[in-house]
Amino acid sequence: MKIVDFPSTKKSRRLAEKYGYDEFIVRRWLNFFGDEAVNLIKAIENGLPKYIRINTIKIDEDRLLKKLNKRGFVLSKTDIPFCYMVKEEPYSIGATPEYLMGYYYVMDKSSCIPPLALNPKKGDVVVDFAASPGGKTTFISQLMGNRGVIIAIEANKERIQPLIDNVHRMGCLNIAILNMNAVKFNQLNIKVDKILLDAPCTGEGIIHKDKTRKVSRGKEDIEFCHSLQFDLIKSAFESLKKDGMLVYSTCSLTPEENEMVIDALLNEYNGKATVEEVDWGDEAFVSIPNTKIKFNKQLRKARRFYPHKHETSGFFVAKIRKLEG
Repeated sequence: MKIVDFPSTKKSRRLAEKYGYDEFIVRRWLNFFGDEAVNLIKAIENGLPKYIRINTIKIDEDRLLKKLNKRGFVLSKTDIPFCYMVKEEPYSIGATPEYLMGYYYVMDKSSCIPPLALNPKKGDVVVDFAASPGGKTTFISQLMGNRGVIIAIEANKERIQPLIDNVHRMGCLNIAILNMNAVKFNQLNIKVDKILLDAPCTGEGIIHKDKTRKVSRGKEDIEFCHSLQFDLIKSAFESLKKDGMLVYSTCSLTPEENEMVIDALLNEYNGKATVEEVDWGDEAFVSIPNTKIKFNKQLRKARRFYPHKHETSGFFVAKIRKLEG
C-alpha cells in the first residue's frame, strides 16, 4: 500500500500556515475534496455540536427529555435514532445525576451509526473488536434489548476499567469483556453472528477534539494504521458465520484507512464478501480524486461523514456480509 500524495501548492501552503496544519494533510484534502476542503477546515475550527445517545435500557426518551429540560438543557432530535444534539447546556451535559445514573451516553452522532448499521438482534452473538470506552458496545446491548451475548475486546489493559465502568453505569448485563489483541481472535475458532470493528486510526476526523492531530500524524502513522486495520478486519471476517455481518468504521478521512482497507478485504476474499448499504452519510470513494486509483464499485455503498456537511466528526462506515463460511 502506497500513501497517496500530491505536489505542494500556494493554496495548500497558505491554508496550512493559516490554520496550523501539516501541509501534507491540507494538500491531500484539497485534492480529495476540492473547494469543500476549505469548508471542512472552517467547520473544524468553529467546533462541532455535542450529542447524547439515550439509553433505553434504563429510561424512555420522553422521560429523560423532560428531566433534562427541567435542568435547563435544550436538546434537538437528530436523524439518527436515540441521538440528540445538545443545543443549550447550563453546565456540562456529562455532570448531571441522569448521566451518572446511565440514562444517556455522551457520544458523537457519527459514533451512533456503526451499531445501528450492525443491526444486532436479541439472539445474536456479537463481538466488539475495539470496545473501550464502551459507547458503541453499550449501544449494541441497548439495541439487543440487553439480551444475547456481546464479547467486548480491548487490547490495552489500561482501557479495561473505563469500559467496565461504562458497562455497569449503562446497566448492560449481556457483555463479557476480554483483554486481548483482536488480531488473534480468529485463532480461537469461534464463529459469531456479527462483529463491530471501530478500528484504531490516525484520527484525522477528530481534529476538532484534539488540535495536536493537525501536525502529529503523517505518512508513517497512516501506513502503520492501514496495516493494523487490515490485520484486524481479516481476523474479524474469518470469525464470522456464513451470512454474518461485519461493520467497519474509523474516525479518519484518509482513503488508506477506509476504502483501501475494504477494497483489500474484497480482493483477499474474492466472491466471499459483499458490501451492503448504510442508511446515512455520503457515498464513499470508488476512486481517489486526481489519481488513477480505483476501487471495487461496491464501495459506493459505504459511507463517509464530514464535519461541514453532517455536523459530526469525520467518519467512515462500511457494512460487509460474509457470503461463504
